[in-house]
Amino acid sequence: MAGVNLRPCGGGYSRAVLGIVTVALLVLAGCGSEPESNGNGNTGSTTQSSLDGVRPATVRIVAEGTFVDPEVGLQLNAAGSGSGFIIDPSGIVVTNNHVVTGAALLRVYVDGEDQPRNARVLGYSECSDLAVIDVEGEGFPSLDWHDGEANVGLDVYTAGYPLGDPEFTLTRGIISKARADGDTDWASVDSVIEHDATINPGNSGGPLVTADGKVVGVNYAGNHDARQYFAINPSEARPLIDRLRAGENVTSIGINGQAVTDGAGLNGVWVAAVASGSVAAEAGIEPGDIITHLERLELATDGTMADFCDILRSRSADDVMAIEVVRFANGEVLAGQLGGSPLEQKFSFADELADEVSTGSASSYSSFVTIADESGAITVEVPAEWSDVDGTPFSRDGAEFIDVRASSDLESFTNSWDTPGVIVTASADLASSYDEASYLDRLSENFDQVCDYTGRFDYSDPLYSGVYDMFEECGGTGAVYIIVSVMPEDRSAVIGVQIQINDERDFEALDHVLASFVLH
Repeated sequence: MAGVNLRPCGGGYSRAVLGIVTVALLVLAGCGSEPESNGNGNTGSTTQSSLDGVRPATVRIVAEGTFVDPEVGLQLNAAGSGSGFIIDPSGIVVTNNHVVTGAALLRVYVDGEDQPRNARVLGYSECSDLAVIDVEGEGFPSLDWHDGEANVGLDVYTAGYPLGDPEFTLTRGIISKARADGDTDWASVDSVIEHDATINPGNSGGPLVTADGKVVGVNYAGNHDARQYFAINPSEARPLIDRLRAGENVTSIGINGQAVTDGAGLNGVWVAAVASGSVAAEAGIEPGDIITHLERLELATDGTMADFCDILRSRSADDVMAIEVVRFANGEVLAGQLGGSPLEQKFSFADELADEVSTGSASSYSSFVTIADESGAITVEVPAEWSDVDGTPFSRDGAEFIDVRASSDLESFTNSWDTPGVIVTASADLASSYDEASYLDRLSENFDQVCDYTGRFDYSDPLYSGVYDMFEECGGTGAVYIIVSVMPEDRSAVIGVQIQINDERDFEALDHVLASFVLH
C-alpha cells in the first residue's frame, strides 16, 4: 500500500489529515451526513442466504458526539455515518472501531424502519478497526460467514449506506489479492483482502459478501484513484468479534485515531476521540492529543499504527505502560502511564536549564537516532551527529556492566571538557548492594574536584525513578555534567546515565536521552 494517497474518514467526524499531518495511505469509508428516514420494509428474522437477504441485515450507523479533527479542529455535536451488519437475531452488529468509538450516542437505522434504534458498544479494537455493538430489539435478520477461502477471483459485493445516504447500495467486484499488507495509518492487522467492489465513505463497517450472501470480509478502506478497496479477513475478524461481543476490548487503549506525521520529526497517533472509562481516559489522554511514545518507543515513524499495536499485543490489558503525548492545542509535552500515573507536564532540561551554558551554537541537532549496546539490552536516542558509538561491556570490582556511549568524538568526550556526549550503563550485579542514591554517589565521586557541584535532585519518568546530580563549570570550560541514577520497578539493576552539555542544544539532547533510554 506504500505510496497510495489515502485520506481516512470515520464515523462521527471527518478524519482528514492535519495540515501538519501528511501520512495517509487509504480512504477510510466512514464519513457521512445527518440521518434521514427510510421507508423500506423489514424482511424477516432469519439468517440470510442470498444477495436479496443482505439488505435487511445491513444497518446504517450514525455516531454523534464531540471529536477533534486534525484538519478542522474541535467539532461539537458532530455526526458521521457508517455501516454495519447483523450477525445475530438479538441485534449484535459488527462495524468499525473508527465508526463508533468515542461517540456520545449511536443511532442505528434498520432496513424498513423510519426511526432509529439506540445501540451500545460492547467491545472495540482500534488496532484491528473492529467494534461490536448491541442494537435494541430482537428478531433481526442476520448474516452468516463465508466458510471457504477468500480466493483471488472470487465474486464479491460491497453492501452498505455510503455518503450518509439512507439508500442501500450494492457494488460488485472480485477479490484481487487474498492477503494484502494490513499495516496502515489507522489499523494494524496481519493481512486484509484487496478487492475492486467500490467502497465509498459511509461503507465503513459494512459487509463484503459473496454471491450467496455470506460475509467474506468487513469493509474498512479504499483508494478510488487506484480502484483498490480493502476488507478485514474473517480469519482475523471472527476470533476478535467473539471477544468483543463478550465485552472485552482487544489490542486497545480506548481511542479513535490514526497515525500521523508532519514530515519534520513530529509523528505519533492522533487521538480524535476517547472512550469514556477506557485506559486512555483514565490516563488523562484527550481528543487532540498526539501519542508520540509508548514504552519509550517513538511511534508512527513509518506512518502506520504497526509499532503502537505491536506494543499492545506484547502486553496484557492490565500492564502499566509508559506514555508520552503532545497536546496539540497548546504544545505541551505530557508524560505518564497507562494503568498507572496520569499524564502531567514533562520536565524539560532544555526549557529550564539552557541559560546555564553560554558557549557554542544555539542551533538544533539535525535528527535523533536509536543506538544500543552490543547485547541490545540498552537502547537510547542520541543526536545523529554523535556517530562515534561504543557498546562494549566491561567488568569492574567483580561486577559486570553493559554500556553504550556516544559522541561526535568519543576520545575528546572522554579526555576533555570540550565535546558533548552520553554514557548509559547498567549492572544487575550491583542491584543487591546499591540503591539509587548510593549508586549515584559512586558515579559522581571526584567530579566536585573539577566542577562546581549544583546539588542533588529527585528524578522520575514513566518508567524509572531515582536521583540526579548536576555539576557546572567543569574543567573551567563552562560545561555542565549531569549524572542520573535510577532503578526499574522490580529493582533488578542499577542504571546510570551521564551526559555532558557544552551548548544549549545539548539540553535538547539530554531531554531525548532521558525520554528514550530503556533497559530491556
